[in-house]
Amino acid sequence: MKNAYFVTVLIILAFVASLLIFMLWFGNPVNFKGQNINNAPENMLGAVYKGGPIVVILMTLSIMVITFTIERSLSLSKAKGKGQIETFLKSVQIDLKDGNIESALSRCDKQKGSIANILKQGLERYQVLVMDQSMDAEKKMGEVSRAIEEALLLEIPLLEKNLVALSTIASVSVLVGLFGTVLGMIRAFQALATAGTPNAAELSLGISEALINTAGGLFGAIVGTISYNYYVTKVGNITYMIDEASYNLLQILALRSK
Repeated sequence: MKNAYFVTVLIILAFVASLLIFMLWFGNPVNFKGQNINNAPENMLGAVYKGGPIVVILMTLSIMVITFTIERSLSLSKAKGKGQIETFLKSVQIDLKDGNIESALSRCDKQKGSIANILKQGLERYQVLVMDQSMDAEKKMGEVSRAIEEALLLEIPLLEKNLVALSTIASVSVLVGLFGTVLGMIRAFQALATAGTPNAAELSLGISEALINTAGGLFGAIVGTISYNYYVTKVGNITYMIDEASYNLLQILALRSK
């Protein structure tokens, strides 16, 4: 629910920002010959304005994909926690082998990453069960494993959040850009179909609109695709390390419980 609210607000803000930039910056009369927006563009900003209203949608998608990219970077950096994960895991394993559960928990509190949160849940569950004489070692390890799985189910959605949005924007950007390209080509062919000598200005305007929209669509697709693949790989690496750390923790605790 919270994420849906964030996405909705982002769409609205991105669209308003894109519209203002399109009208006030790209559509500034100084960007056109004779300072008249109906004339040919004087520079690249004016050329982008001539791309038509589809440019606003493409800019909105571009702002969204950049925002999601930054958000994923910050979130995954936070999920990684403080310091080197490998060093943290080795220290925790040493503490567990020495039977120092409190020290391992303290390291988890200091590390504050997703892996630390998951290991902490398992260790806290183990602390509660270790004093229970009514349960055998196998059942205790089963409860610890269940606690780790529950913690994992809470962490994984946080790691994967907005990845689908990045993938969707990458696909939609191409389609929107293609739509703008088609509209531009229609305008160009209309100029060619004009009776008598074709209107060179209208012809160039249509081709310019087509190319601007193509470029805008490709930009969103390229950034979205690269970001999606990069963060999917990063999440996969974190998930793999979580599985390895959880397995090692259970193995060490199982040996100590015998």
